[in-house]
Amino acid sequence: MAENTPTTNTSLEELAGQISRMGAGEAAQALEALEDDLALKVLERLAPGVVGDIIPHLGDDRRGRLFAAGPSALTHQWSLNQAFPEDCIGRLMEPPTAVFHPDETVAEASERVRVLVKKVFVTYCFVTDAGGKLVGIVTMRDLLVSDGAARLADVMLKEPFYLSPTTSLTDAMNSVVYRHYPIYPVCDDQGVLIGLVRGQAMFQEQTFEISAQPGRMVGVGKEERLVTPWPRSLLFRHPWLQLNLLTAFVAAAVDARS
Repeated sequence: MAENTPTTNTSLEELAGQISRMGAGEAAQALEALEDDLALKVLERLAPGVVGDIIPHLGDDRRGRLFAAGPSALTHQWSLNQAFPEDCIGRLMEPPTAVFHPDETVAEASERVRVLVKKVFVTYCFVTDAGGKLVGIVTMRDLLVSDGAARLADVMLKEPFYLSPTTSLTDAMNSVVYRHYPIYPVCDDQGVLIGLVRGQAMFQEQTFEISAQPGRMVGVGKEERLVTPWPRSLLFRHPWLQLNLLTAFVAAAVDARS
């Protein structure tokens, strides 16, 4: 087994941490070495953007098995995210949680939230109409202080801010710079809620993109990480090295004629 290949003797958090630091190709290879249930648990702990990069590198059979065994809401979200370019918000989406109908009461929503928080972290209640269109958001504070008999339609924040899945990460960061919400709903062109994006995930992705820019200038691609084996690093950098060598020869020839 390669030195950087995760083993089943490490904890899930350690496995997820190791794989998240790999390039997509190496991460897929590392997951191939794990049992399906363990690989799925690791993927569930990775950021959506990281999962989106890894999925295309998995074999068709392995990807099919993992998608069939995973929670339907999560694997559906993974599939949906693949429809958007890498630099778009749609690649960072998580499945919508705490989704309610406007006619539900505060008491009914509160009871459902008590059950949900045992499985997922709930920040806001998202209120959608019968067609799935986002019509409002209820904060945990409003849910706590409102009359239990009140309808969510009466206590929700109407016309909520949301992101489009096709919005670039840069444009999205510019649009949320003064909002600082922990999580943002993502809606399609019809306003239908199709996912959630965490502010932390957006910040982490932007940080990675910025840190990768100097590397691209010297031939280090997005696939390359510190744990990338040297033969694969050479494969990534070879075209750039050849170009540098060619320009060096040209410069030397010019100097020789001077």
